[in-house]
Amino acid sequence: MEILAFGVQADEKPLIEKAFEGRHEVRCLDVFLTEDTAPIATGYEVISTSVNANLNARVLQSLAVGGTQMIAQRSTGFNNIDLDVAERLGLTVARVSYYSPYSVAEFAWTLAMAVNRRIVRASNRTRDFDFRLDGLLGRDLRGRTVGVLGTGKIGEAFTRIAHGFGMNLLGWDVAQNPACVELGMKYVDKDELFASADVISLHVPLLPSTHHIIGREELAAMKDDAILVNSSRGGLVDTDALVGELRKGRFAGVGLDVYEAEAGLFFLDKSLEAVEDDTLARLVTFPNVVVTSHQAYYTRDAVAQIVEATVENVAAYAEGRHTENVLVPAAK
Repeated sequence: MEILAFGVQADEKPLIEKAFEGRHEVRCLDVFLTEDTAPIATGYEVISTSVNANLNARVLQSLAVGGTQMIAQRSTGFNNIDLDVAERLGLTVARVSYYSPYSVAEFAWTLAMAVNRRIVRASNRTRDFDFRLDGLLGRDLRGRTVGVLGTGKIGEAFTRIAHGFGMNLLGWDVAQNPACVELGMKYVDKDELFASADVISLHVPLLPSTHHIIGREELAAMKDDAILVNSSRGGLVDTDALVGELRKGRFAGVGLDVYEAEAGLFFLDKSLEAVEDDTLARLVTFPNVVVTSHQAYYTRDAVAQIVEATVENVAAYAEGRHTENVLVPAAK
């Protein structure tokens, strides 16, 4: 069986080809799955997609008409897939339920430290041989308070790093993580977390209940010198509201690895084009903001685990097995 993989990065391609070697043929494309590119999948029983693929009703319908029966998404999140339509069309859908949580947790702290210690500004200055310290004043993290929204595997890994810094730990989640409690985390409601935390990091999935969990009211409740980090999903933050607060001169720093309108932008080279997204264009102009391109997961360790899980998902489909990674089982 030959598998068609959409949205494959250059670094991913050899890992995917090696993982499928001796099992199935795989054709890797750097284009992302959209309504325009869906017809490319005609004749492929199994396709693999990236996190920024758009699997709405029209795309799924196009895939089904073209003969696709199984979609193996190379990510944990699946908010980009209309699962109800997939089930109605008889499409099997699987995801990667687990990969290294340290990749994302470590990167979230990388963003926090970068904005706290003004690393990007300092690096840009020294390239011009400007070695002044004006405007580079940061803060010690030890003794300060971190607020973690979402204390699952990634949130726990993030919390362990915060504990190593000697920070006070506040958490919010639908259920407490005993490992975080053992580290000294105090679970509080969101209002207390926003009002008390010096650093706030988001590690919850994007669901209807968490969409814009950081909105105008939440941003207004935060400390003026707080640091906000989002390495989970862009839709967790109301970006327009965030820009409004930044225009007021608020927040010591904001680190964003995700953006709610990133589809069609992230993972692509837009350097020679006029970016039409006015909100993103304004966001990247603030000196206390660092925006990266959804790369928190992008370590050799994590990508290797994602690829291996994807191979296993395809094998399970071919053998008629049901695993914890299956979101929509095969039609009976």
